Amino acid sequence: MSPRELRSRRRRWSGPGPDDRDPQPVGRVLERLTRERKWRAHLANGSVFGEWAQLVGAEVAEHAQPVALKNGELTVQADSTAWATQLRLLQGQLINKIAAGIGPGVVKRIKINGPTRPSWRHGPRHIAGRGPRDTYG
Repeated sequence: MSPRELRSRRRRWSGPGPDDRDPQPVGRVLERLTRERKWRAHLANGSVFGEWAQLVGAEVAEHAQPVALKNGELTVQADSTAWATQLRLLQGQLINKIAAGIGPGVVKRIKINGPTRPSWRHGPRHIAGRGPRDTYG
């Protein structure tokens, strides 16, 4: 078959004109589905977590992980206080990189948390207040 015959064959419809029963490309169907069900924001949010290393770079991704994304605020957990400080300084650049990779407006602010301190609470009961201070001398 010639290329012209192939093109004319592909344009055939199930009736006198195109309608929803005709075969559709998968991309077009998925695009329509995400638009109708308003999933675009959820897909963009998931892309931040799924493509974190590509968006911010391998070195940053090695020392910081996204934890939550809610109302445009991305919470990131750094593995050390030094990396938390460094990420706070790079916050504007990180927002621009994410906007370039996924789209503008998905991440508006970044909240960066350092490592958490150990808890001295043991057991289910606790008394409010400072407690004994003779532990360290």
